[in-house]
Amino acid sequence: MKPSRAEIIKSEAIRLGFSHVGISKAAFLEEEAPRLEQWLSQNMHGKMSYMEKWFDKRLDPRLLVDGAKSVISLLLNYYPEEIQDPTLPKISKYAYGRDYHFVIKEKLKTLMQVITDKIGEVDGRAFVDSAPVLDRAWAKKSGLGWIGKNGNLIHPKNGSFFFIAELIVDLELEEDAPMRDYCGTCTRCIDACPTDAIVSPKVVDGSKCISYFTIELKEAIHHRYESQMDGWAFGCDVCQDVCPWNKFSKPHQEEQFKLIDGLTSLSAKDWDELTDDVFKKVAKESPLLRPGLEKIKNTIRFISHNGEKPA
Repeated sequence: MKPSRAEIIKSEAIRLGFSHVGISKAAFLEEEAPRLEQWLSQNMHGKMSYMEKWFDKRLDPRLLVDGAKSVISLLLNYYPEEIQDPTLPKISKYAYGRDYHFVIKEKLKTLMQVITDKIGEVDGRAFVDSAPVLDRAWAKKSGLGWIGKNGNLIHPKNGSFFFIAELIVDLELEEDAPMRDYCGTCTRCIDACPTDAIVSPKVVDGSKCISYFTIELKEAIHHRYESQMDGWAFGCDVCQDVCPWNKFSKPHQEEQFKLIDGLTSLSAKDWDELTDDVFKKVAKESPLLRPGLEKIKNTIRFISHNGEKPA
């Protein structure tokens, strides 16, 4: 029997290295609207003013892509085979290798071309965490997992160490059904969060999150968090590391996500002595370029000053 258009797309996406693919109808996200409005009204986005923009577009993909009929959600595993030495200034696992924006955009461009070749002319856009799209909401709606109490999408067979991307297209495709929530009574992520940023199940106060402090926040980290940074220099994986579902995480097979030599092995002293020229050369196309060297140095000085002294 001839495969459906949805089956063709899923098969090609897996061939390109994506871990899981799901499809949902492009429509208004009714459940997310009041949640997003409340989250913003309580200033849980901190200084991330861009979150206040394009409210309507975040909730309705048809405002982003004319004629949109389907949202194709894709997951790409980034769980590393080799974990960074925990005595060094900690870097979130997603930043071990090449910036995922570059890696995923290349794959999505190829996938769009394959769809055109095998199905016909398609109008649509690719999104990778850089536009007003509620990635986790669409992944959940597309049957790729449920939203855990830490706010992350959790897949029952592979945990939560995934990048999420979308193709919003004008194709009418067979939808996938959402799955139920399997977190149960577990509260390990809430209990383990160093800064108590998970204020209630599935609600993360971004303005208290270590990832926000070390990447998004332009100003100095407030001294009240001096003893709560847990050694993190860039990002934070605590709420994922303690999640029981991540015992099912499997090492990725993406060469571009492998450890960048000379970055994840640096001590606090090494970071302090690192020059901007060397940093830009070694960190070429790395997520670490986003906050920049001076921000990372200041963060490491901050965490080292308070009894958390990475080697």
